[in-house]
Amino acid sequence: MPWILVFLAGLLEVAWATGLRQSEGLTRLWPSLATLVALVLSMVLLALAMRSLPLGTAYAVWTGIGTIGTVILGIVFFGEPATAWRLTCLALIVAGIAGLKLAH
Repeated sequence: MPWILVFLAGLLEVAWATGLRQSEGLTRLWPSLATLVALVLSMVLLALAMRSLPLGTAYAVWTGIGTIGTVILGIVFFGEPATAWRLTCLALIVAGIAGLKLAH
């Protein structure tokens, strides 16, 4: 169950990171509120998961999901470049997260 909470918290991290862009510097009311709600929920779920998971591993998985998800959304929806170098770096992040998880 704690890993499910980390996964959901990571998805919410993607939501709030993307929401920051949509809120235009927190100047648009509804995107700003949605961003803040996603941020709080993400932190709450991560905190609950960390009751039984190692701090470093849980945090790395959470930030990794957020990073990978946000980059993919940027590529798919916002026209950000999908260069070989960027995709290689994403693969290295996945490898690092998997290594930390396996070491747990």
